Amino acid sequence: MQHIAIIGGGITGVTTAYALAKRGLRVTLFERHRYAAMETSFANGGQISASNAEVWNHTSTILKGLKWIGDANAPLLVNPKPSWHKLSWMAEFIANIPHYERNTIATVKLAIAAREHLYSWAQEEGIPFALKRAGILHIYRNKTAFDHATNVNRLLAQGGLSRTAVSPSEMRAIEPTLKGDFVGGYFTESDATGDIHQFTVGLAAAFERLGGTIFYGQQIERIQSNGATVTLTAKGSADTDTSATTSTYSDVVICAGVRSRALAEQLGDRVNIYPVKGYAITVALPDAKSQAAAPNVSLLDDEAKLVTSRLGEDRLRIAGTAEFNGYNLDIRADRIRPLVAWVNQCFPDVGTRQVVPWAGLRPMMPDMMPKVGRGRQANVFYNTGHGHLGWTLSAATASLLAEEMCQAESARVAKGKAILPEPLAST
Repeated sequence: MQHIAIIGGGITGVTTAYALAKRGLRVTLFERHRYAAMETSFANGGQISASNAEVWNHTSTILKGLKWIGDANAPLLVNPKPSWHKLSWMAEFIANIPHYERNTIATVKLAIAAREHLYSWAQEEGIPFALKRAGILHIYRNKTAFDHATNVNRLLAQGGLSRTAVSPSEMRAIEPTLKGDFVGGYFTESDATGDIHQFTVGLAAAFERLGGTIFYGQQIERIQSNGATVTLTAKGSADTDTSATTSTYSDVVICAGVRSRALAEQLGDRVNIYPVKGYAITVALPDAKSQAAAPNVSLLDDEAKLVTSRLGEDRLRIAGTAEFNGYNLDIRADRIRPLVAWVNQCFPDVGTRQVVPWAGLRPMMPDMMPKVGRGRQANVFYNTGHGHLGWTLSAATASLLAEEMCQAESARVAKGKAILPEPLAST
């Protein structure tokens, strides 16, 4: 019988596990933390945003990055210390500029498909996650940025997304609490927001109810495939647990975020993911004044590269920025201050006394497209590299991969080569 191992308990790993279990397959998930969704899926911007499907491979991104060199408050910050990984990734990023339009259209199509899966799963499993289907409003302070958004809108429309240009007065009608001077905006009524951590934890529980198994606190140290079976060596992540366990499966899916690259190398695959740090703050809204002054409609400020999500009555999430600084997870005060200042500027009556900062590493591929599908070996698969759109795309890529794996297994059975995993063994 097919027995699939999944590495990674974030949004992509859990959606993949659930999609496979829904199809009646036997699945075991390994997560190095004690709980699901404790890294990049813990406190992101909260947007389920097909309207944010534009890939970053554009000449304007390069020009902005050069302009912001040396500015610690810049939305895009690059550590000038060179590394081969960073340089090779950036070279591939630039090489994918000619594919900007094609990849943007493909991404928006994935995003539209994903949210339908996500909504249906949440409803079927009864998962509360502060879902707010009030749309997303993109805001622009200068004509150059607004004109670029108009060009982007053409690509989003080709992908099937309806997004409407709105005047400053219409923007304030959509979100009356917003303060500032703007030249215009774009409103996507079909977009939504929610709490990614709550959703992932709830879907992990649903996966277990379907018969799936989750091993928490298990770090995968070694992975091998001979094309017929996959062998995993896991070690307890606690300092007191030094034992290692080896187990064998028919197939494996790598959903390990920024750690996917190192696991892929062990399997002979090149998955050129770079960790791009993003920051977030969660602002507590403990009183009626702050709750009334906080936005209900999700915003995306293209100039500041910040997004907002209202997570229930008493929380406001602000997230964004991009920092190329390796696998560093330090929460820097000079990167958090601009987020707080943005709230004070755009929503001056929202109290910012209680602010919880956070940082996460987005797993970015150079072409900004997720790595979904088979690796070099017939029983190795990937669902990773979703970058800043993991929450937005994961349900679609999980469903696509599950279909691919089911078809692959059917073909193996038809050829009389169904794989029987070896019994679990400890070393």
